Amino acid sequence: LGELRAFFRVSGATGYNTNADTTCNERKRIMAIQAPEGTFDLLPGEAAFWDHFRATAFDTFARYGYHPIETPLFEQTDLFVRGIGEATDVVSKEMFTAISGGNMQKLLAGEKLKSKSRLSLRPEGTAGVVRAVVQHNLVPQGGAPAKLMYAGPMFRAERPQKGRLRQFRQVGIECLGAEEPTVDAEAIIMLMRFFVRIGIPAGDMRLLLNSMGCEKCRPAYREMVREFIRAHESEMCEECNRRADINPLRAFDCKNSECAAVMANAPKIIDHLCDDCREHYEAVKRYLDAAGIAYEEDSKLVRGLDYYTRTVFEVQVDNGMGSQNAIGGGGRYDKLAEEVGGRATPGLGFALGYERCVLALEAAGADTLVARGLDLFVVCVDDSARDRAFALVQACRDAGVQCDMDHQGRSVKSQFKLADKLGANFVMTLGPDELAAGEATLRNMLTHEERAVALDTVAAALSA
Repeated sequence: LGELRAFFRVSGATGYNTNADTTCNERKRIMAIQAPEGTFDLLPGEAAFWDHFRATAFDTFARYGYHPIETPLFEQTDLFVRGIGEATDVVSKEMFTAISGGNMQKLLAGEKLKSKSRLSLRPEGTAGVVRAVVQHNLVPQGGAPAKLMYAGPMFRAERPQKGRLRQFRQVGIECLGAEEPTVDAEAIIMLMRFFVRIGIPAGDMRLLLNSMGCEKCRPAYREMVREFIRAHESEMCEECNRRADINPLRAFDCKNSECAAVMANAPKIIDHLCDDCREHYEAVKRYLDAAGIAYEEDSKLVRGLDYYTRTVFEVQVDNGMGSQNAIGGGGRYDKLAEEVGGRATPGLGFALGYERCVLALEAAGADTLVARGLDLFVVCVDDSARDRAFALVQACRDAGVQCDMDHQGRSVKSQFKLADKLGANFVMTLGPDELAAGEATLRNMLTHEERAVALDTVAAALSA
């Protein structure tokens, strides 16, 4: 606590009062803390759907040979600077710095932190997974590809709005060690299969497809786009003019309507691909056609991160989404492993946004936020049945039955109301008569049917 108080004194933060004479109103103000802006709590029904969403994704991806991986929530900042790109908004504007109190004091004292002490919360999942693959040599020379899937929170310091949060959840995959176009097509097919399986209507989605070229053809194309921006400098925003010198392709992603109108006439990458990239792109489309996957070619699609090469794709849902209508996307990143210190290893991945998928499901009329109800709720007529009820509930739980009982001394009527509120499928009333008979009545709360069950067979009856 002393270190915490010292930290607040040093940093000049407000809202923390160590005075023992703090008034009651001040204490109430201090305690009325809410979730940080741009975040929200997953309440029980929502948390249950997140578990279902993640489990469904992992089950779908496992059919394609993917295995789970978990990486830290924060990494060395250099990983994202080198991997994602310093010119991207993610790195230049949106990353949250993670810093200890000790390192904060060093910075305030004018000391320079070592690279290993400069940490940031992960703004996306790919860089961390690729770092793990390189660090642990998960793709040995000549070895099979590493097919990995992940799910969890990401963090970006953005202006909160519908579909754009500061802490958000992503599910994603990364395939390292394979460069064939079959991998690209397989990932896209897998992504679309998952979206339909989770309940997003196929007719509500648009799959956009493009190629970003490679180190052979993209440099010349980048120079063409840079010259195009320079020729229209007066019509472009300040940010796009700045990007012209760092990464001119980012101008295709500008949200300024005037810039978008100008860039609509810019040279198209698809017209300047080398033979290898063109052949790769045509093969991806051929495999998608064979699988019956509809797509739209979009020459302006560049995605938001610098590490992409060749295939890029994005899935959008327009209905009920507002301006943040992309629910998932990804592409190939054949140079990223080298950027983070590994040997040349081709890669491809995608990520989908959980919160945006929920918006798409709600817009389609799907019921997403429903927690699983109890299998059984035991109602105690009086205290004489409480010990037996407690033991019975434990036995049912050990048998895999989800059940509960009253812990507040409620009336029988109130206990039935509680059982209904908790969504219990069955209710069993236990009192002196039931204890004497050794059996009780199970009431189906949906059909209202009742049946007598011996007390020592309740767990077996419900778990059968």
